[in-house]
Amino acid sequence: MDRNKAIVRTSLIGIGVNLILVGFKAFVGYLSGSIAIIMDAINNLSDALSSVITIIGTKLASRKPDREHPFGHGRIEYISSIIIAILVIMAGIASLSESWQKIVNPVEVNYTAVTLIVVSAGILAKFLLGKYVRKKGEELYSDALIASGMDASFDAIITFSTLAAALIYLAFNLRLEGYIGIVISALIIKSGFEILMESLSSIIGVRVDDELTAEIKSTINEFPQVNGTFDLILHRYGPEQLIGSVHIAVDDEMTAREIHRLTHDISTLIFKKYNIILTVGIYASNNSTELSRKMNARLNELISCNPEILQMHGFYIDEENRNVSFDMIFDYNVKETEMIKNNIIEELKKDFPDFSYNVVIDSNYSES
Repeated sequence: MDRNKAIVRTSLIGIGVNLILVGFKAFVGYLSGSIAIIMDAINNLSDALSSVITIIGTKLASRKPDREHPFGHGRIEYISSIIIAILVIMAGIASLSESWQKIVNPVEVNYTAVTLIVVSAGILAKFLLGKYVRKKGEELYSDALIASGMDASFDAIITFSTLAAALIYLAFNLRLEGYIGIVISALIIKSGFEILMESLSSIIGVRVDDELTAEIKSTINEFPQVNGTFDLILHRYGPEQLIGSVHIAVDDEMTAREIHRLTHDISTLIFKKYNIILTVGIYASNNSTELSRKMNARLNELISCNPEILQMHGFYIDEENRNVSFDMIFDYNVKETEMIKNNIIEELKKDFPDFSYNVVIDSNYSES
């Protein structure tokens, strides 16, 4: 709730600053008779819309889980940033069109001291606002705030290009406003699409930061009963909601009571430390017999001869039923996974013919 309140408070500041700029510019524009300043005031009014969208998105995302959405509504924040990204792209396209018209149909512009002062004040205000909102968005892991801050920054850049063109015109009588505007507009459209694609990727599901996954695995491996941590998958249901699963390797002589206590302690620690709901699965490990050690050594030898295999884990030999199981992890760009798997099985059968082999092919994933 503190995070949501901070996002709303930051957005309200954005709305307040834009409304102050609207009133100031509209008043000055009316007194000076400058249509450009009046249009800039209207533009500031539309800029407040991104902050309104952020507030609405945050309120909807903070709703409690329900029957239809048991993991909450946190991903609505990504939808908010998508809408703002579309607004940024639309602003870039409008600026591009306006800049082109200034090149094709140039009009005489009268730059007064009042106009330049008002434009300069607007640039400073929007630049500071954009920097503040974006910084708060990064602190609060809010894509919508980051996008809203970038929107304000882009508006300052557009206005700054207008001011720079005005000064060049006054000093050298060169009309560059349209050309500068086209370059700036193209950069804004590009940035808008980057925001859009990043937000869409968050909805689809992207890899969690490697540092976080390594830290979680390290924390789990600190338990003395754990012989290895594998298959960590994290799903993100909003910036603050992570739910996932992991497999741990334990000695096959552990009792159900001991396994229950261990998995409970791991889940509790991960939730307290990282605020992640984690389901813990089990790989039984049995390297205590001479046969299991011999077969495991041979398997590791075969794995080392195949650099396409990133890792092998979950090795278990059921000597009574003559069955062997293990998982192999391949990178995503490896296409011949089935062929490599079958080759390894055939090589194992040469040394251990009376066993059946159950091999699972995994990918190198830690998804959010």
